Amino acid sequence: QVQLVESGGDLVQAGGSLRLSCAASGSIFSRTMGWYRQAPGKQRELVTFISSGYNTYYADSVKGRFTISRDNAKNTVYLQMNSLKPEDTAIYYCNFYPVVGSAGWGQGTQVTVSS
Repeated sequence: QVQLVESGGDLVQAGGSLRLSCAASGSIFSRTMGWYRQAPGKQRELVTFISSGYNTYYADSVKGRFTISRDNAKNTVYLQMNSLKPEDTAIYYCNFYPVVGSAGWGQGTQVTVSS
């Protein structure tokens, strides 16, 4: 029943930065939240997650460049993306971690990084 809406994606030059937002329609206070991405022709992959205790995980491909954060009062999760590379180009999705089947996937937000 919790709807997640991603925003903030844009076209950006390599080396640039973006901040993605994931707004939840309900409380995410007790949930581990993750960002996933899917590039054309590739499977969806986990990028990062943050637990209710603020433990974090980052895929090796983004470690040191991306930062996940959360504001439970706003029911929002953020993804700060720095030093963007063309290979970061993908549709970015927010979801629970692990994925809860009943939640499904939203529309995501497109991030395009040009050379």
